[in-house]
Amino acid sequence: VQLQASGGGLVKPGGSLRLSCAASGFTLNRPAIGWFRQAPGKEREAVSCLSTNNDIAYYPDFVKGRFTISRDKTKNTVYLQMDNLRPEDTAVYYCATDRGQASSYALCHRGPTDWGQGTLVTVSS
Repeated sequence: VQLQASGGGLVKPGGSLRLSCAASGFTLNRPAIGWFRQAPGKEREAVSCLSTNNDIAYYPDFVKGRFTISRDKTKNTVYLQMDNLRPEDTAVYYCATDRGQASSYALCHRGPTDWGQGTLVTVSS
């Protein structure tokens, strides 16, 4: 299992970024997959998870209405569209999965087993 995240960068508050996660070694049609982040000095937290068998997404309250997770089956890639970014969104963002877990809610709450490398998002003026 390989998860390759990209798309991070520096953006001003209120701006947008789209992260991509290319998956290999498995297909995105069964396991849930999600995005997690870790800010300096803080614990890793879930920001969005997607059930790839029914496209049900889960978002914690602090990103609802601002972040959108989606997938492209043809590219075996998952995206995280982040709008109205805030300085507190600054973190390293990781995509991750648990091949034995189909529920987006469960993945976000129980945590993944397979992690990709992170991509840094910095929100600053």
